[in-house]
Amino acid sequence: MTNMITGNCCCGDVAFTLDDDFSDFFFCYCEQCRKLTGTAHSAHLFTSPDNINWINGTGKIKRYDHEERSFSKAFCENCGSGLPFLTKSGKSLIVPAGSLNEEPAKKLDAQMFCAEETEWHKTGSNVAKFSGFPK
Repeated sequence: MTNMITGNCCCGDVAFTLDDDFSDFFFCYCEQCRKLTGTAHSAHLFTSPDNINWINGTGKIKRYDHEERSFSKAFCENCGSGLPFLTKSGKSLIVPAGSLNEEPAKKLDAQMFCAEETEWHKTGSNVAKFSGFPK
């Protein structure tokens, strides 16, 4: 039996549940994923298209599809948080790992487009670490 996992946006306007049943888990360092997330890489889980139950807020979801390339992003219109979305082909549901409230059972499979990883991210793992804001 698969565990249920929950997720939502930062403001709570959009919420969902899904089965903790993912086929793939990737970090992607490509320029497009950096731009779409505003961070060093995306962290996306892949699952079947029907593996989602929207609890509330579907009317608050906006979607961006690049016109020429095969990448997209769904997000809350209020807070901008990344949300699950169907691929353009409709074959997979992509779930931003950061939108989940619990840790998925699926472990990371691979890191992609590592040649595009930024230097500031590479050196970031060698700096001081704090449990909260630096003092």
